[in-house]
Amino acid sequence: MPPQARSIRFQSGCIRFFLFVCILALAAACAAVGPDYTRPEFTTPAKWNGRLQGGLTPSELDPASLSRWWEDLGDPALSRLIEAAIEANLDLRTATSQVRQARADRARTRAGRFPTLSRQDSATLSGQTDSGVGSSKLYSGGFDASWEIDVFGGVRRAVEAADASEEAAVESRRDVLVSVLAEVALNYVELRTFQQRHTIAEQNLENQEEALEIVRAQVTAGATSDLDLEQATSNVAATQAQLPSLYQNISRAQNRLSVLLGETPGSRAEELSEFRELPVPPIEIAVGVPAEVLRRRPDVRAAERQLAAETAQVGVATAELYPKFMLNGSIGIESLSISGAAYKIGPEMSWRIFDGGRTRREIEIQNTVQEQALIAYEGAVLEALEDVENSMTDFAQEQVRLRWLRESSEAASQAAQLAASRYEAGASPFLEVLDAQRTLLSAEDTQAASEGEVVSNLIRLYKSLGGGWTSIEPDRAED
Repeated sequence: MPPQARSIRFQSGCIRFFLFVCILALAAACAAVGPDYTRPEFTTPAKWNGRLQGGLTPSELDPASLSRWWEDLGDPALSRLIEAAIEANLDLRTATSQVRQARADRARTRAGRFPTLSRQDSATLSGQTDSGVGSSKLYSGGFDASWEIDVFGGVRRAVEAADASEEAAVESRRDVLVSVLAEVALNYVELRTFQQRHTIAEQNLENQEEALEIVRAQVTAGATSDLDLEQATSNVAATQAQLPSLYQNISRAQNRLSVLLGETPGSRAEELSEFRELPVPPIEIAVGVPAEVLRRRPDVRAAERQLAAETAQVGVATAELYPKFMLNGSIGIESLSISGAAYKIGPEMSWRIFDGGRTRREIEIQNTVQEQALIAYEGAVLEALEDVENSMTDFAQEQVRLRWLRESSEAASQAAQLAASRYEAGASPFLEVLDAQRTLLSAEDTQAASEGEVVSNLIRLYKSLGGGWTSIEPDRAED
């Protein structure tokens, strides 16, 4: 064939090849197979079902304030513990590592959209020493390239799934952060509550010991019987028996806080041994409306992103029903001397025509996984609403209970003073003093526990509102 004819034929082949590539590229730009994801829409209540009491208001949520809700409690010691937990908590560090893993997986999946290029080189020396035949050298080397043209969108759906999975990992980390901050605060309040109850028991023990000395003096003077002395002694011993249990709970709370901060148990014991009053809840707490909370809760956001990822995976599975188009090319040499080169380039198609129905079963499986993700998302929405409703009720009603307990403690204190005065004046038996002291200790101890529960319920409310996760910038925390 004349050189001019070969040139024309070569140019014609190039044009046809270019047109083929253009057609495939246009096809790849079309919609991908599988369902397109749309965020589910749920009808949420316009307002909360429970009555807003105890300082709760329907005011719009303030993201800046809610992100650092512990500062509203006005306790510097708590704030220091929170900041330490943010930096070193092990669960949070694990969640941060999982975000990095998800981002690496996303980058790996995105790499599937680009061509791959590899190089191979070799040099071989061959010959026979006995026959006297001279040796020969064979050189080979070159580049191979391949590119899957994503005609039916399988790669695009895989990238879409990886993006959503990475976003779900970010939201899951935020959910862990919300839980960790709440747990630190709850354990701190528990510690202060047990310390307060320990102090109350010690104060009551002093009063009971004073009464015991009075009874002992009266027994010596013959003014009362040994029965009163034994009852007074029993009362003192019963109160003393409460102190080890309270100290045990104080130690447990200190150890738990240390572990939450990523430290060895007991490392914060000295710092936390000094008694401090319980944090005081703010006068007003904005709770917004249900739709605001659902947009903010990281567990709901994570469930929604997971649903998006599973929806995209349906498209990945569906793309296996269709042919795959590849562009392959190579250029290299294989000769007795390093000269000359050969190349080839062209399209390739592969199509799984029969696999016993495995691909369709995989699509069916992924559809059920997507369905489960949708159910999980719906469950996360309902549980979030339930969580807030219960937290609001608990916080408001515990305040009502606390008011009555304070009134009960005040009355018990007055009764204990009157009983002691009447006994010293000989107007009543020691049994009245004994009952009054026991009632006072029980009333003050229950009041202290309720005061701690009010603050704990507020912390649970902040958690249910999704408070805390914007306390760190995502880029600094998760990269």
